[in-house]
Formats: sequence, structure tokens, C-alpha cells
Amino acid sequence: MKMSGGPASFNIKIILLILGIAIAGGTLFFTHDLVQRLQERERQIAELYAKSLEYIADPNVNSFDITFIFENIVKRIDFPLILTDADDNVIFQGFDVGVRNLEIDTSLTEDELQEFLREKVEELKKQHAPIEVTFDGTTVWRKIYYGDSELVRSLILFPYLQISFAIFFVLIAYFSFSYMKKTEQSNIWVGMAKETAHQLGTPISSLMGWTEMLRLYHENPDKVIDTADEIENDLSRLNKVTQRFSKIGSKPELKEENLFELLTRIVNYFNRRLPSSAQNLKMIIDGPEDLTVKINSELFEWVIENLVKNALDAIEYKHGEIKFHYYNEGNFVHLEVSDNGKGIEYKRRKDIFRPGYSTKRRGWGLGLSLTKRIVENYHHGKIFVKESVIGRGTTFKILLKK
Repeated sequence: MKMSGGPASFNIKIILLILGIAIAGGTLFFTHDLVQRLQERERQIAELYAKSLEYIADPNVNSFDITFIFENIVKRIDFPLILTDADDNVIFQGFDVGVRNLEIDTSLTEDELQEFLREKVEELKKQHAPIEVTFDGTTVWRKIYYGDSELVRSLILFPYLQISFAIFFVLIAYFSFSYMKKTEQSNIWVGMAKETAHQLGTPISSLMGWTEMLRLYHENPDKVIDTADEIENDLSRLNKVTQRFSKIGSKPELKEENLFELLTRIVNYFNRRLPSSAQNLKMIIDGPEDLTVKINSELFEWVIENLVKNALDAIEYKHGEIKFHYYNEGNFVHLEVSDNGKGIEYKRRKDIFRPGYSTKRRGWGLGLSLTKRIVENYHHGKIFVKESVIGRGTTFKILLKK
């Protein structure tokens, strides 16, 4: 049984890595584009402010125009801004237009305030080139230093924060997935070991019994012949077990098999081995006797045996019934295995096919998981719980391609 991820697992990791890089790159590109557009908008506002100052410098401008400019331009500036003269000395003008959106400690002295603002000018120089305000079109009269608004600064940091959180959660998901995968693989190995012991245990126990029979009846030729036939049956059973395990992990050969004959063999096998308390148990085959399906008989018998064992664990032998109903419809052969047992809770229907899951106290939770693998991976079919009612029974459905 193949347990390693192999090339397919490696390819999935590469695809996920490429996808993650693409998402991160797309996020950075989109945010960078948005930041650039916002920065351009803020620069346009700063330039408009510069034009307004040039306009205000005209001695013919009345006070109403100045008030209009303050109310509609200056007040709407939401980014740090400092107005200086041509030599970078900070200018305090009326209407609070010289310094905008800076957190200033009101307890600072005038000298300390000037020093604080000079440091801020140096910081703003590193962010953007100043916008020059000219007088008479040639002489630099003022300079406007401005920085990014709080929104722009947040947007610059946002993708890195987003990617950091994404990496954090991806790492948690990766380690959780790895842990779950290791646990599942461990359950599979333990289950396979127990399944092997179980599969081999029954015929080996029978062989030990037949050996004792040979000792007791060695002088009775008829008994010896009957015992030899039973030994041959159990040896065939052992050979079938080895064939089954040898096909797990490799591509099995599929051949046309008569479904009625296969089900009949399995029913006869269980009827011979049921305890005396199960004499009233009925196993019914309902379907056309000539219907064939492309399967691997050794593996598919294992599927049916696991479903029968699952049904036997769920029913009361005195009134128990297991029914095999199959028919041909569309592109599939439909096979339903029903019992009148305890039923399965709705919330547990998906779990029953998970490796390691078992409702039995000493179960190893591999039978139905192996059944699903054989049907879906090796026969390219489908198996699921068609119906289950607590106290009334369960129906498993298998779909096999023609």
C-alpha cells in the first residue's frame, strides 16, 4: 500500500507555492498602484495649494477670495504639510495655512518648536520633492513640503501585514495538515497490520483445526479426504489474501466478471462460517444472473466482504437480513448492499470512510476506508451511504462503470 506523497504531493506543494506567490504579488501590485494614485492626488492638492498661495500673493486679491481658498482647499488637506520660504525656514501664516496635520506639543518653546519643524521638514524631504511657489513666474517665493496621509501610510503597510497573517495561518494549516496526515498514515499502518492478522487468522485457525482432525481420523479415508478438501479451501483462502495485499498499491487488472456468481461465492462463504445463533440470518441476492461488470474479482470480493462484516456488526442475528440488489442503468452498474441493523447517525456518515475511524470498541477503522479506496481508486467507481435510518438499517451504494 503506497503511503508516501511521492511526485504528486511534491507537485501540489509547488503549485500551492506558486499560487501563494501569485496572490502575494497581486496584492502588492494592486496596493502599490492604489498608493501611487492616492499620492498623485495628494500632490495635485499640494500643487493647487501652491497655486492658491501665488494667487494670494497678488495685492489685488480681496479677503473673500482668501477665505474661499482657506475653506475649500486648505481645510481639506489631510496630509502633513509645512510651508517654508526659499531657504527652508518655516513660515507661520494666518488661517493656519503654514503647518497642517502635524502633532505638535503645545508646551514647546518657540525655539524648540522651530527645531521640531526643521526636523519635520527634513523628514518630509525624504518622502517627496517640495513644490515651489514662484513670484512673478520666476522667483522662488515659498516651498511646500508634504508627506503621505495616514490612509496612504496604512495602505503601504497593509499588504505586508496581510501577507504576514496569511503566512502565519498557512504555516498553522500546513503543520496541522502534516500532523493529521501522519496520524492518518499511522492509523493506516496499524489498521493494515491488524487487517493482515485478521485476514490470515481465520484460515490459519481452520488449518490448525483440520490438522487436529487428521490426527483423530487418520484411519478413516473418507474423513481424511473431506479434511483435505477443507485444507485446500483454506489454502486457497490464504492465497487469495496474499493476492489481495499484493494488488494494493499497484494497478490491478480489471476483467469482466459475473456479479451474481461473485456475490453467491461470498454469501456461501459467510453462511458456512456464521455462528449457530445466526441461523435465521438471511442474505438475499436480487439482480439479473447474467449481468457482468469489469472488476478485479479478488479486490472486489474484499469490498463486499467488508460491507457484509459491517452489516453483521450492526444487525441482530435472530431477525437479521442483508440484501444485495444490483441493476444496470445508464453508464453504470448499480449495486446496493442493505441491512436492517442499527443505522448510522447522519453526522457520522462522512467519517465512516476515514482511516482510523471506528464505532467498535476494538475496531481499527480500516475496512470501509480500504473499501472506498478499492472502489474509487482502483475501479474508478463511487461508494457512499445511500440511506441510513437509526434503528432501521443502512444502505451502501456502489456505482461501477461499464
